[in-house]
Amino acid sequence: MGIVAAHMSMSLDGYVAGPNAGAGNPLGDGGVLIQQWMFDLASFREMQGLSGGQTNKDDEELRQRFAPTGAVVMGRRMFDEGEGPWGDNPPFRMPVFVVTHQPRERLVKEGGTTFTFVTDGIESALQQAKAAAGDKNVNIAGGAGTVQQFIRAGLLDELEIHLAPLLCGEGIRLFDKMGPEHVELENMRVVASPKVTHLRFRVVK
Repeated sequence: MGIVAAHMSMSLDGYVAGPNAGAGNPLGDGGVLIQQWMFDLASFREMQGLSGGQTNKDDEELRQRFAPTGAVVMGRRMFDEGEGPWGDNPPFRMPVFVVTHQPRERLVKEGGTTFTFVTDGIESALQQAKAAAGDKNVNIAGGAGTVQQFIRAGLLDELEIHLAPLLCGEGIRLFDKMGPEHVELENMRVVASPKVTHLRFRVVK
């Protein structure tokens, strides 16, 4: 049985996107710097249909993130921001379930990516994603609001933060609206490199 995991790149002051994020401005103003650590990696380039790239411990971490994943859940805002840049051959290459209040027909893209729009909540989206993933993991891709919902609902098993040595100052914080209840995390793994520090936690339930 797979797990439900979220993997998010985050600045040192807690931001996963810059200000003014939206369709036409993915990750907001300057937010691309939060994810810059992965752009030259061989595994990231493979997802974009490109060859070459660096093979190092950051590349190994990224491969470990995607290899056991069989389905993805994301929020509608993330989909709206990414639909244009992802194009006809998105980098997921697996079923993606989009949590939304706006119904839309299922989209079938090249490379094995399908987008199914789920209007009856995160539990339904997760149930469908688990069925599609089989024995593999379900990745909660984001954005911040969707990850927050899964944590608050007790549906997340693991949380991995790719911590960039960067201070954004403003934008969208990952843990801004978590509420008053404490969420206990167990430290599973720390891997540091010059560009990023990978922090993996188990969510204690």
